[in-house]
Amino acid sequence: MSFISRLFSNKKSVQSPPDVEFGRFSDSYKSESRYDAWDRSIHLFEEQRYFESFVSFFEYLTDDYRSNVTYQTDGEVLHFSILQGSKKITGVANSHSIKAEGKIAHAQELSIGFMRRLIESNYNLKYGRYCLDEAQNLTIVFDSITFDASPYKLYYGLKEIALAADKQDDLLIEEFEVLHPINTTHIIDITEQEKDVKLNFLRQKVADILEYVKTGRLNPVQYAGGITYLLLDSIYRLDFLIRPEGYTMEAFERMHRMFFASDGFNSQQKNHQLIKELMALQDRPDAKIKNELYRTVSTFGMLGVTNHERLRDLIEGELENMTWYAENGYPEIALSVPGYIVGHALFNYSLPEPDKDLFMLYYQIMEAEYFRDLGFEIEYTKQGKIDKHAVREAIDYITQTWQKKYQKLNPDVSLLKFQNPVIFAGSYLHMMSSLDLSKVVV
Repeated sequence: MSFISRLFSNKKSVQSPPDVEFGRFSDSYKSESRYDAWDRSIHLFEEQRYFESFVSFFEYLTDDYRSNVTYQTDGEVLHFSILQGSKKITGVANSHSIKAEGKIAHAQELSIGFMRRLIESNYNLKYGRYCLDEAQNLTIVFDSITFDASPYKLYYGLKEIALAADKQDDLLIEEFEVLHPINTTHIIDITEQEKDVKLNFLRQKVADILEYVKTGRLNPVQYAGGITYLLLDSIYRLDFLIRPEGYTMEAFERMHRMFFASDGFNSQQKNHQLIKELMALQDRPDAKIKNELYRTVSTFGMLGVTNHERLRDLIEGELENMTWYAENGYPEIALSVPGYIVGHALFNYSLPEPDKDLFMLYYQIMEAEYFRDLGFEIEYTKQGKIDKHAVREAIDYITQTWQKKYQKLNPDVSLLKFQNPVIFAGSYLHMMSSLDLSKVVV
C-alpha cells in the first residue's frame, strides 16, 4: 500500500480502502537499496565492467512495489522491458551496445500529417529518434555503444523515449484515424463506477467554474488575479484527483504551460485562454474521457524534486492573497488561493513525504463528497463541518509514519482554526509552513 493510500485506512473498519490512485507518478521515493544499486552501477562502469553495470542499473530502475521493470541475462546478453504508462519499452544489451525501442502506434497507411509531426518532434529529442519499423509501426529508438552508455546517459536516454512514447501514442491516435493502438495489454482498467464518479466530478467542477465566471460576481478585469487562482486551482485539483491519461492529461498540461508562458499576454488574456480550454474539455464526449481513465505502471516521473523550504516560500508568497477575498465576501476565490498552492506543488514537484501526505489529507477534507462517492469511509467532515478530532488524529498518524525519517517533524495543530472552510484552509497551510523537515545529522 502506498503512503498516500494509508491515509484512507479507517481504523474502525475491517475493510481496506478502495484501490484508487491519485496524482502523478514520481520516481523519487526509492528505497536505500535502489540507490545503492545506482552507486554500484556507476562504480562498475568506471571499472569498465559494462555488462555488470547494466544489471545494477536495471536493479536501480526496478520499483520495490510494482513490476515496472523486468530483465534477464543470457550469458553476456541482457534483455529488458520497461513499463511507462500506456507504453512498453523493450531492449537488449551486451558487451558492445545497448538498444531500446518503444512501439507507439500501428500505421494502417502512411500519412504526411503524422510523419511530418514526428520529423519535427525528432528535432527536440536529445537521445532518441522516431522511425518506422518493418511492420509499419511508429517506433521510438535509443541506442548507444557500451563504453559511452554510462548510467547517467542510460537514465536520461531511456527516460526521454519512454515519456515521449507514453505521451505521443494517445495524442497521435486521437488526431490521425489511420493510426491504431499497439502493445497496450499491460494497461489496468478501472471499474465503470470509478469512471462515472471521476467523470461527474470533472463535469461538475468545470461547470461550477464557468458559471462563476459567467455570472460576473468578481470583475474579471479588475480582479483578474482572483479568477486566475480559481482556474488554476481547479485545473490542478482535477489533474491530481482524477488522474487522467491521454488527451485530457495533455489538456491540463497545456493549460499550465499556456498560463506560465512568457508570451506577452496579461493575466486577463491568459484567463480567457484557460476558460476556452475548459469549455473545449467540457464539450468533449463522455466516452472519450472515460477511455482516458485507466491505471498504468510507470518507471520515470516528470516531477521535479523540491524540498520543504521551497514549499514554504510558495506558501508564504501566495497565502496572504486570500485575505482580501475572505474579508470582502468572495469565499470561493479565498479558498482557491490555498487550493492553488496545494495543486501547484503537487502538479510540479515531488515533495517530501510528509508534505505530500498532508496535501493529500487537505484534498480529502475539502473534497469529502468526492471521496465518499469513490467508496472511502471519510470521517473528516460531519454534517458539513470539519471534524477537529478526526483531522488531528490523521495529522498525528502522518507524523508517526514519518518521524523516524524526519526527526523534527512535529506539526503545530494549535494553529488550526475550524470556524469555516476558508479559515481552516488558511490555518492548515500556515501549519504546514511552520513544519521543520530538517534531518538530524548523527
